[in-house]
This record gives sequence, structure tokens and C-alpha cells, in this order.
Amino acid sequence: MTAERPIGVTPPRVMTIAGTDSGGGAGIAADLRTFAACGVHGCLAVCAVTVQNSVGVTGVHTIPPETVAAQIASVAGDIGLDAVKTGMLAGAEIIEAVAAACDENGIGAAHRTPLVIDPVAASMHGDQLLADSALDAFRTLLFPRATVITPNLDEVRLLVGIDVHDRAAQYEAAKVLHGLGPRHVLVKGGHLREDTDCCVDLFYDGHSFTELPGPRFDTGNTHGGGDSMAAAIASGLARGMTAAEAVAFGKRYIVEAVRHSYPLGAGHGPVSPLWALRAWWAEEPGT
Repeated sequence: MTAERPIGVTPPRVMTIAGTDSGGGAGIAADLRTFAACGVHGCLAVCAVTVQNSVGVTGVHTIPPETVAAQIASVAGDIGLDAVKTGMLAGAEIIEAVAAACDENGIGAAHRTPLVIDPVAASMHGDQLLADSALDAFRTLLFPRATVITPNLDEVRLLVGIDVHDRAAQYEAAKVLHGLGPRHVLVKGGHLREDTDCCVDLFYDGHSFTELPGPRFDTGNTHGGGDSMAAAIASGLARGMTAAEAVAFGKRYIVEAVRHSYPLGAGHGPVSPLWALRAWWAEEPGT
């Protein structure tokens, strides 16, 4: 998955700005696993702490916006960042704080450090997770600063009011989303049920479209899939890839992560980064 790096050389540094998952399947846990598998050093700014397992979320504790911004500034000012991605941001005030912190620390499409926005706004069942004010903050504050945005079809419906049921609507949604200001749009097609044998994600750069097909697996163990794909894209950007190259890299990563997903608990198991570490498994203990 990654080229070998000389011992002692600092790898690219990527930050996730997101919430925790106490079950370890999604959120910051998924992001940090992906960062490691993709050969980058993971940093984090916690926005919310959830009480969560494989069945669902039963509690959320939101971190004060000023504390979220301070985490970003602390890391950017000392360690430095080669890419940043966002996940669950919990509310409009946190989104406002993140946007301001990105501007103050040179993060975003207009700056040196690329920004991947995964607009986590819907549950696995498509239910709205954020207030309308937070959805508006995504549209007006974060999307214009984004290098790449990665909504799924439920998030597309909540953000721009397009209910995608076919490929034509997926193309239309990409154009409408691009009109909100991001440099690049990836409309994920995992929920498009007209594709029974494949999963087609659609990449749009404002000029041309690229379809990214992949197999559709018969599994319910897809928890953390969106987080992991966005984290892989951010890792690719941090390693110097173009947006198109990073999105293709993220697609390859998530196909294998879903292929190797595993059951956990009584609900939805997580996608797995462990396929990228399989060389270690082959070694005998002590060798």
C-alpha cells in the first residue's frame, strides 16, 4: 500500500477533526487506523465524544468550539500539517470555529494544506444527524474552503435537496455541489441501489467527470467506510498526489477495506485496514 520509508524520516502529517467512537469502528478511530495503513502520521482534534457500539449511538458530549480550534492551532503551529480531513463536527458553532482555525493556520484549498470535508450529516439509516444551521454552515463556510468533499447520497439529499436514484441524478448532484465552492466533489454511490453488482463513485473537478467503479460486497459490515475513504484521500494528498490521484487511491483503499471487513458485536462491523498490514501476519513470532 505504501512505499518503504527510510528509518527516522518523518512521514507526512495528517489531522482528523472529528468525533470519537467508543466501539472503535468509525470516527477518529477509523481515521487513525487508515492514516497508519496509508503511511502517514495521524494527528487529531476531537469535536465530540460519543457513547457508541456496533448497534448505535446512545450519547454525545460536544467539545467546546474554542477547544476544537485550539487543538488545530497547537498541532499546526508545532508539528505542521500536510493535509486535514473533517468528520462529524456536531454543530454550527464547531463548524464556524473549524473554518476560522483553518484560515488562521493555512489550511484549505486556498492555502498550502489541502482540506478534505466528509460532511457527516446522516445516520446509517439516512436520518438527519445535524440541525439545519449546521447544514447551512457546511454549505457556506466549509465547502468553499474544501479541496475535496465526499458526501454520500443521504448527505447529498440533506445538503442540496437532490434525491439520487440514478446515475443522471448523481451527475446533477455533483454539479450542484461544485457550485457551492469546493475545488473537487466526490459523490459516493454506495447507496445507489440501481447498481446491484457494483458501486460507482463520481468525481467532478468542475470541468470533467470520472466514474470510479468498484465491486459491491454482500455485507453489513461497513461501519466507518465513509470516514476511512476520506482519510485515505487526505493521506494521498499529504503524500503529494493530485486530487484525482488521491481520490483513486482512496477508492482502491476502501474497496479492500470493505472486502476485508469483519463482524463485531451485535450490529454493524467495521471496514478493516488490516489487509494493508498482511505482510506482518505472515511473520512468525520472534522472527
